[in-house]
Amino acid sequence: MNQITINLPKETDTAALGFKFAPLLEAGDVICLSGPLGVGKTTLARAMIKAFSGVEEVPSPTFTLVEIYQGAGLALWHFDLYRLERKDEIWELGFEDALVEGVSVIEWPERIIESLPASSLVLKLEVTAEGRKAIIISGPKWRERLLRAGIQ
Repeated sequence: MNQITINLPKETDTAALGFKFAPLLEAGDVICLSGPLGVGKTTLARAMIKAFSGVEEVPSPTFTLVEIYQGAGLALWHFDLYRLERKDEIWELGFEDALVEGVSVIEWPERIIESLPASSLVLKLEVTAEGRKAIIISGPKWRERLLRAGIQ
């Protein structure tokens, strides 16, 4: 496993990280956004979605649990599992289709940890004295792609 820490002193830095990820995304990718309430998970997801799909208005799927966005020949599934009542409910939301056909960006992935592929990329967001930081944990599948995007 590879681990990268990036300081994100401002909200715009968090969004900029999301924009860097969008061109890297491929079918079957799972991006897990982890961290406490208010740390910037949705900011990061929204930036990624805007860059991926061109959609300007990106609502949080807090109540719908999932929103789907179309990119160039690929769909991005944005899951917000904060209000997920049962772990098996994830399959009712189309998670299996997302894993095979699209990209999954998941807020609160801890709620379905046993259902996540081992190749998932994890972005842990934490509050620091300077703002925030992202700890990116990835396997070999991601190493080259992160370097290409200047994420190191």
